[in-house]
Amino acid sequence: MERANAWKKYTEQQGEELEGLAARYRGFISDNKTERECVASAVKLAEAAGYTNLEDRIAAGTPLAAGDKIYVNTRGKALTLFNIGKLPLSSGLNILGAHVDSPRLDIKQNPAYEKADLAFLDTHYYGGLKSSLWVATPLAIHGVVAKKDGSVVPVVVGEDPADPVFCISDILIHLAGEQMKKTHAEAVDPESLDVIVGGKPVRIDGEGDEPKEPVKKMLLDLLAERYGIEEEDLLSAELEVVPAGPARDMGLDRSMVLGYGQDDRVCAYTSLEAMLAVEDVERTSVCLLVDKEEIGSVGATGMQAHYFENALAEVMELAGEGGELALRRALANSKMLSSDVSAGFDPAYAGQFEEKNSAYLGRGLCFNKYTGSRGKSGSNDADAEYMAYVRDVMDEADVSFQTCELGRVNAGGGGTIAYIMARYGMDVIDSGVAVLSMHSLWEVTSKADIYEAYRGYKAFIQRA
Repeated sequence: MERANAWKKYTEQQGEELEGLAARYRGFISDNKTERECVASAVKLAEAAGYTNLEDRIAAGTPLAAGDKIYVNTRGKALTLFNIGKLPLSSGLNILGAHVDSPRLDIKQNPAYEKADLAFLDTHYYGGLKSSLWVATPLAIHGVVAKKDGSVVPVVVGEDPADPVFCISDILIHLAGEQMKKTHAEAVDPESLDVIVGGKPVRIDGEGDEPKEPVKKMLLDLLAERYGIEEEDLLSAELEVVPAGPARDMGLDRSMVLGYGQDDRVCAYTSLEAMLAVEDVERTSVCLLVDKEEIGSVGATGMQAHYFENALAEVMELAGEGGELALRRALANSKMLSSDVSAGFDPAYAGQFEEKNSAYLGRGLCFNKYTGSRGKSGSNDADAEYMAYVRDVMDEADVSFQTCELGRVNAGGGGTIAYIMARYGMDVIDSGVAVLSMHSLWEVTSKADIYEAYRGYKAFIQRA
């Protein structure tokens, strides 16, 4: 039952493929730190691989046939790819699903203020994070500002080496006596995670009244000058505060990747690469890159919305298989890998894991038969028969894989989109890549696991 370290099996050619994939992945997560950026980049990659927009096919009334490749961009925050297979759609789909949102700080709608001759932007945290990790570290701002005239202004500050960065202050250790008595959860109040963005007052030459908040005024003047936006435009902005800087190789042997947002972009990117690498399939294959998983898969771009079901209905109509019954059959007959990261066994915190049923870095693609918390609450809990099917797919393709749980029983827990898709009656199991320091600013993955995830996803969508 021991799973071997995947590094031991690679040929020279596989080692080169692994490093090439890891380099592309590092570039992707370095350049794309928001769900909007991930989707925009994925669309470009898909179009380069021959995928076309479903809206254009609908407008033209062009029928779909085996070999056609299409995509659906949902509000710029979620993406669905279809590779039409030779078998009827009603016989089911092979689906890869992962999420592209990650824990972060969202700038509030009325964020700007000045205090003690410093300008700040107020934030509200998104997803599960430790507030204390976000202080005294370089931060960048990514996002968009939507204006009343319909234009949308992209914003990225803090990634180019020539850019300024931002930070949230921390109390010096010399005055931290009260803070040190608090629990980790209480040490930094989430309401105090305000980003310092300026410290220079605007100068008024000649006559004129000094502004009441001169440092804030300087900030607003810079926003107007560089982006053409006014303070009121922040009411309709989506600006995200994320760690500044690129993902890096980690370890003297360069065997790992250290980067922000690997939960769950490591599964999203490998799913995308696998999808684009496969030309022809027997069963129609689907890749879902979804939003809002970190806050319960809610909203119009979360998996609880019906955009995938709606897109599939449109696809089946163009493929000559329209109708409610055919749609329901297609969903119920489908098979899915709900891809999300798993907690990698960490010797520094061994007491929170059960070693026989933990994921280990370097041992391949993870499968969680169930997730959830306490007594599997909120879990999908895949059937034994489907687990056996997945084992067969992986073994046939010589994919290194391991089975695991998310820590010790009652140590905590977590959920994915698996239970949502299982509502259709399809076979679903959680799969993904082991991660150290999950939901920290910088997370760690093994290049071997990234490569095996890609190989496993590719084998899954190729199975008839």
